Amino acid sequence: MAENEVIKEQNDQPDELADALDDLFNGVSTMIKSELQGSNNLLELLEKMNLKVAEEYTSYGDVASGLRVFVEQLKHKSGSFEGYVQQIDAIDQQVTEFEAVISMLDKYVSMLEKKVQSAYQIPPA
Repeated sequence: MAENEVIKEQNDQPDELADALDDLFNGVSTMIKSELQGSNNLLELLEKMNLKVAEEYTSYGDVASGLRVFVEQLKHKSGSFEGYVQQIDAIDQQVTEFEAVISMLDKYVSMLEKKVQSAYQIPPA
C-alpha cells in the first residue's frame, strides 16, 4: 500500500505542475493581449491624429491657394502703378533741382540787395 501512496503522490505533483504552468501561460497570454491592445489603442489614436492633421493641412492649402491668387492680383495692379511711380520719381528729382536753383537765386538776390544798399547808402533794415 505504500507503493500506491508513492504513485498517488507522483500523480498529484504533475497535476500541480500542470496547473501552475497553465496559470503561467494564461497570465503571459493575458499580459501579451493587454500589451497588444495598448499598442492597438495607440495606433488608433495616431491614425486619428494623422487624419486631423491632414484636414488642417488641406485647409492651409486652400488658404495658400487663395493667397497666391491675391498676390497675383496685387502684382497685376502694382504693374499698372509703375508708370505713376516713375512720374512721381521724376517730379521728386525736379523738385530737388528746383530747390537747388532757388537756393542759388536766394543767395544771388541777397548779394544784389547788399550791393544796392551799399550803392545807395541805405542802412540795413
